[in-house]
Amino acid sequence: MPRLANIGSLATCASPSGQDDIGLIRDAALVWRDGIVRWAGPAAALPVEYADEPAWDAGGRLVIPGLVDAHTHLAFGGWRAGEFSDRLRGRDYLEIAAAGGGIKSTVRATRALDEEALLARAREFLSGMVSLGITTVEAKSGYGLDLETELRLLRVYRRLDEMGPARIVSTCLAAHVVPAEWAEDRAGYVKLVTERILPAVAEEGLAEFCDVFVEDSAFSADEARRICERGSELGLRPKLHVDQLTGGGGAELAASLGAVSADHLEYVSEAGIEALAAAGVVGVTLPLATLYLNQTPPPARGLIDGGVAVAVASDFNPGTAPSWHLPFAMTLACARQRMTPAEVLRGATRYAARAVGREGEAGSLEPGAAADFAVIDAPDVEHWLYHLRPNACVATAIGGEIRHGVLHGA
Repeated sequence: MPRLANIGSLATCASPSGQDDIGLIRDAALVWRDGIVRWAGPAAALPVEYADEPAWDAGGRLVIPGLVDAHTHLAFGGWRAGEFSDRLRGRDYLEIAAAGGGIKSTVRATRALDEEALLARAREFLSGMVSLGITTVEAKSGYGLDLETELRLLRVYRRLDEMGPARIVSTCLAAHVVPAEWAEDRAGYVKLVTERILPAVAEEGLAEFCDVFVEDSAFSADEARRICERGSELGLRPKLHVDQLTGGGGAELAASLGAVSADHLEYVSEAGIEALAAAGVVGVTLPLATLYLNQTPPPARGLIDGGVAVAVASDFNPGTAPSWHLPFAMTLACARQRMTPAEVLRGATRYAARAVGREGEAGSLEPGAAADFAVIDAPDVEHWLYHLRPNACVATAIGGEIRHGVLHGA
């Protein structure tokens, strides 16, 4: 039964008394067996039965639960650097998309890659994520937009989860946009999603969630409702991209559908905040996307003060958030959304785990949770998120096994 000793501070993110409560323990120890946390607390209170167990040395550093990235588009073809320059010259997201760029551009590049090529790219990205302390990743399809390629992307995610080391949670986002070949028959594409793609995904057990991008350039609220209700019939729980580019009652829709999460929320209304809180829907903010799109960030303070659990994720994708650096997104959430470092850490651990259906398993270091943790070269959470560095993660453990970095002892 190994343990982690010489912990300067341990953020357990244990069960709650508020988003700013991270269950901080100074001079702590952590014990696990068979990949599951058995005990966490002050080193001085370590139960005698654990005292002689092999110990890893955290070097007096900060230890946090493994980070959970609750919103990524992990597998795709190509990049869209040219659109970055276009936006800097004044073209907006919708204008680029209308000209055949944006998601449709990535769809063309993704359809051209076979499963092995997509797997190799995604594994490289995932390795970088694990080195940052990320141990669980939600991964969306949505760059296939036909039956064959959507299944190909989700099979890549299943293989990644089987290969490890990170835990992959798959989401079917076949309703990302209407693909070019269906531009004149929106109803036909919605029918393809509901009658062929979602049933095939459910039959193979390739995803846990069904997602829809609700926006003027993507799908209407009525279309999203039909798609999500069909997904629910098939056992795929709803998640939604809402209120990103315009305010259209997306948060209210997510609440009415009992969605697990409502993601983006840049234009969420007061009524939307109230609806999310009442329905217990997690609000997922994506600071990298608002940075790259030069948008005003979502009203995180209003969401938190309104009783919404707010998660922080990367939105890693090839166009509007081309980085998997979740710790940088966390710093942005502090600087641009006025979230405290403690709120942000809880948002990238416990609440992020809740947003992907993994609360109690990932996102905390309380007894019974997976022994997924990151050792951070900082004295506390405030210093870590204020002092921006390429990577402050010294070691990442998943199921109690060191998957990145080195710890002395044991």
